[in-house]
Amino acid sequence: MQLLEPIQDGARLLVSTPEAEVVEAAASTDLLILEFEAFRDGRGFSLAAILRGQGYQGRLIAAGKILPDQVRHLRRSGFDAVELAPDADAGPWRRMDQVFSAAYQSASGHDLLVWRQRHAAPAKDDAVALAARLNARWAGADAEDLLRAALDPALCRKAAAISSFGAEAAVLLHLISRVRSDLPVIFLDTGQHFFQTLAYRRELVERLGLTDVRDITPDAAALSAIDPRGDLWRSAADACCDVRKVQPLVPALAGFDTRITGRKRYQNSHRATLAPFEAADGVLTVNPLAAWSASQIEDWLRDHQLPRHPLVEQGYPSIGCWPCTRAVETGEDARDGRWSGQEKSECGIHGRTLAPVC
Repeated sequence: MQLLEPIQDGARLLVSTPEAEVVEAAASTDLLILEFEAFRDGRGFSLAAILRGQGYQGRLIAAGKILPDQVRHLRRSGFDAVELAPDADAGPWRRMDQVFSAAYQSASGHDLLVWRQRHAAPAKDDAVALAARLNARWAGADAEDLLRAALDPALCRKAAAISSFGAEAAVLLHLISRVRSDLPVIFLDTGQHFFQTLAYRRELVERLGLTDVRDITPDAAALSAIDPRGDLWRSAADACCDVRKVQPLVPALAGFDTRITGRKRYQNSHRATLAPFEAADGVLTVNPLAAWSASQIEDWLRDHQLPRHPLVEQGYPSIGCWPCTRAVETGEDARDGRWSGQEKSECGIHGRTLAPVC
């Protein structure tokens, strides 16, 4: 549910307006604001449900005398957003929108009802349909709302984020801290990170108040067998990434059927068509920052006074393990400093699916 400051555009009607007039007004606008005149007046909920039931596809905004306790009911009735006073505290609204994890009655929207959860057999292609629905509903939303949509308890999914704590990681992690600071965040400690990255990881976790950051390390026996001298990157970069990143990530993500990444379209040509929501083999992948530009990243870091990775000012716009990362030259893409001179642009973790929830 979006939280908005007072809106000037669109049609504004009191919830006491006769149903026929509301339906007529909705037919000529794609933004309708329904203003509640009393906290205990349920007509606004009914009007929203009626409009959605008749196929209204425009934006429905709730305004007036409404309470944070009602936000989930507003959303399930068909409202898209709540209009708040400029000085209103949005915290209670966000908390109440997430407090319930189950729905018992059908309504506008797509909550999976409890009785269906109990009887439905899980299907791998459910995530594909879910991704399509989420893209249709939220593709134009801002990153925080995309994240909230992915973490909606009504989806009955278990999510984790993957972070490199690299050059731009603070933006996604900051958004996570605003939405759900206890979300599991997976950090692959490959044993070959820059010391600056490890220090930055500690600084960000403390600064943002993240409470469930998990350091995942490679299997010692596998490293001893495959990379005993720690220089596999010289001869087989893919194999090095596999033993230090891909293999450790599989058990780390067992039980999670949704993963959240910080990937963006502008980073390289392989990500140019990245969608906010993707799915494969029952796994939902969420890319809240997919549509962001480099300037938007910089603006967010500056406006929220987030600490920067120490290597950024030395010409490292994308930071991985030290053996396979260099500073970029003028005119190069942000990730041209990764695996430079090789036909390789990804470590491989984003091409793997997650284990389904047990």
